[in-house]
Amino acid sequence: MVAMRRKLLVVEDDRTLRQALVFNLSREGYEPVTAADGENALAIARAQRLDLILLDVMLPGMSGVEVLRTLRREGIDTPVIILSAKGEEIDRVVGLKVGADDYVAKPFSRPELLARIEAVLRRDRRHAPEAGGAVAPLKVGPIEIDRDRHELRIAGSSVHVTTKEFELLAYLADHPGRIFTRDQLLTRIWGYDYVGDGRTVDVHVSWLRSKLRAVGGHNYFRTVRGVGYAFAPPGAA
Repeated sequence: MVAMRRKLLVVEDDRTLRQALVFNLSREGYEPVTAADGENALAIARAQRLDLILLDVMLPGMSGVEVLRTLRREGIDTPVIILSAKGEEIDRVVGLKVGADDYVAKPFSRPELLARIEAVLRRDRRHAPEAGGAVAPLKVGPIEIDRDRHELRIAGSSVHVTTKEFELLAYLADHPGRIFTRDQLLTRIWGYDYVGDGRTVDVHVSWLRSKLRAVGGHNYFRTVRGVGYAFAPPGAA
């Protein structure tokens, strides 16, 4: 039985870099398709079943961030790795907040990019529901974490969260009261080869804390100074 090739959309306006990416991805066994601008990228993402999108930020017309924002608003949760020459922390934070799964600053090495792609695809496989193995939603007070639908509901209403926010919340909620270090959470949610630091965890916990506090005012995340975080259900000591 021949394994199905993973289809990757490469969104890059620099023709030389786009061709190099296609060449290297094809050599690694992926099936790359390309777009040189945001509008074409959106059309392809809407029409085709993609496993991952490599998305440049600085595109003609619609920016990569706007493309990503539109995809997530439309419910398209294809994993996205942002590629950009803009390596400042604020740009990484914006990309992650909008819904990116990882961020690679140019110039990047071929082995680094391939490792990041494999890490994101591996995490995506890990969280995909098994055939015939539906998982009941996890209910904690007024919140409901539905892994099959990859959806967070509060008091019955759906609440938008990014892929990483959802994975982080689900993992912590599975272990109420257990304290995790930032490094443990980085490894579990972002992958052992993720190039980042504890501030990534801090930012995502802050976003989740704000969203969950909007209903009932309960703080679901206990900060253990100098260590990390623990999930604190309502009524927990």
